[in-house]
Amino acid sequence: MGGKLQFSWQAYVMSLSAEPAISVSGLTKKYGGRAVVDHLTFDVPKGSVCGFVGPNGAGKTTTIRMLLGLISSSDGQGEVLGMPLRHPENYLSNVGAMIEGPAFYPYLSGRENLKVLATLGGYPHSRVDDLLARVDLLDRGGSKFKTYSLGMKQRLGIAAALLPQPELLILDEPTNGLDPAGIHEIRTLLRGLADEGITVFVSSHLLIELEQISDHLVILNEGKLLFAGKTNHLLEAQLASIVVRTKRDEDLVQLAAIVKSLGYESTMENQTLHVFAPVDWAADLNRVAFDAGIVLSGLATSRPSLEDTFFEMIGGSK
Repeated sequence: MGGKLQFSWQAYVMSLSAEPAISVSGLTKKYGGRAVVDHLTFDVPKGSVCGFVGPNGAGKTTTIRMLLGLISSSDGQGEVLGMPLRHPENYLSNVGAMIEGPAFYPYLSGRENLKVLATLGGYPHSRVDDLLARVDLLDRGGSKFKTYSLGMKQRLGIAAALLPQPELLILDEPTNGLDPAGIHEIRTLLRGLADEGITVFVSSHLLIELEQISDHLVILNEGKLLFAGKTNHLLEAQLASIVVRTKRDEDLVQLAAIVKSLGYESTMENQTLHVFAPVDWAADLNRVAFDAGIVLSGLATSRPSLEDTFFEMIGGSK
């Protein structure tokens, strides 16, 4: 998939025409008088991949448990698939979830495990092989679960979450502990599900992966909401920089002074000057350096990644 954000026209059209898959207002959960989730208000558009981001202890898993009806909120309200949180029995049949890792019988095959779950849930067994194929496990469907790699176990867990043919899929750290190949497999799978119209609400600490697949983000820290909205809007709002290298290191100091006189801040790092200015000012900077007799050996633009942005946000929220 590579590179930056992938765009789904189907998800975009659905987000314009439909009510949110998840909508909460003032959602709060307290334990012993302490709010571990503190008045969250956000929407998750239908058909999107929404990354749910925050450091350990931020309140992500508690929020997910409230959305799934596993615990009740202390305050606030919300809807999942247009139905109120206080009646999860009305929407859970259309929600698939995997939290705290998949749990299966180790001595049964992947196919047998899914059939057990299908029987318990009242789903047709005919769906099992289709789901094994969907998560690229059809050729290993007859192998015992205990022989699966961690990535295969996670994919089987997602297949189990897809048994009810959900409109909404909620996943808590589905790539936790996976190697790069396993992470790529999960990333491709989730993006494909969203492109088919399933809303994917995924908690993860792997921000590089979320940057590549997430249409929307919800960012928490210490139970409070820091951001909720489109991923590209968050990234585009971050201050870009122009990275300059000069032929002579001593010219960097002179160039920094010139840049400052023109109203732009800069910092020096590893024999480069990082000028905090719009990326389209790079051509002007090149001209300014030339007029001052400074020869540039490198000129590039840089915009903070989601990881950079996240750490800046949680650092500034203390």
